[in-house]
Amino acid sequence: MKLMNGSRGEGDPEGRMPLLEHIRELRSRLLKALFFLLIGAIIGFLVFDQVWDFLQKPYCKLEVNKGEDAGTCGLYVTGLTAGFFVYLKIALIIGAILSSPFWLYQLWAFVAPGLHHREKRWTYIFLACAIPLFLSGAALAYFTLDKGLTILLGFTPGGVTNIVTIDSYLGYMIAMLLIFGISFELPLFVVILNLAGVLSHEKLAKHRRMIIFGLFVFAAVATPSADPFTMLALALPTVVLFLFAELIAFFHDKRKAKRTELYDGLSDDEASVIEDEPYDIGTPEPLDR
Repeated sequence: MKLMNGSRGEGDPEGRMPLLEHIRELRSRLLKALFFLLIGAIIGFLVFDQVWDFLQKPYCKLEVNKGEDAGTCGLYVTGLTAGFFVYLKIALIIGAILSSPFWLYQLWAFVAPGLHHREKRWTYIFLACAIPLFLSGAALAYFTLDKGLTILLGFTPGGVTNIVTIDSYLGYMIAMLLIFGISFELPLFVVILNLAGVLSHEKLAKHRRMIIFGLFVFAAVATPSADPFTMLALALPTVVLFLFAELIAFFHDKRKAKRTELYDGLSDDEASVIEDEPYDIGTPEPLDR
């Protein structure tokens, strides 16, 4: 892996790092990432009340909580230390989100020196699209959470009180946010594979029905509640995103095919067309890495 900072590679003309230096670099990056995570967790403790009000709103809107006293939603904790661990868990989640630009940069700074210029460009494109897609999926999960909870709690037999703990509610919510967010990334991987030449539009079109069926099956299996509403809320947007990704693959393959039309019909012994005007081929990649 080459170094981003040339001062560290002054003793090595190839700009490489020995294994021990890699380990030290990794340790340094991890410590910095943990430091920023700790700062974010401290901020999470300070804004816990506001964040908790936001997180419990989907549950508070349920019909089962209409008779509860003002300011309560019928969520419970069990044990003396349970309340503290709720604070800790939510603070760490907030800290991970707030410090994500910093620890993602540490990860990028460790990996980037070993990437080609084109690979770095693809990474920038991937991150620029991945973050909005994940947030969109998480937002959809949040706004449909109350519907899934209503269906789940509707199976409680008559005369039985369903005691919902904060841990079970948070576990369900986090699972929903992550599943929806990650599912919205699947079409992005389709585009990346197409750009890399691994997956063509022809293959996508050939297996379109099976892929769409697989997305519905994935939505039915992946969602924690497994109710029809939540399954459709996940499957339908994912299918739309997949079709959009297939459209991007179609135009990319069509554009790539036009580049080869100039040389169609030429035999192996026939000279190719020479451009009249010179053009910039860009900065060549170094031979040694």
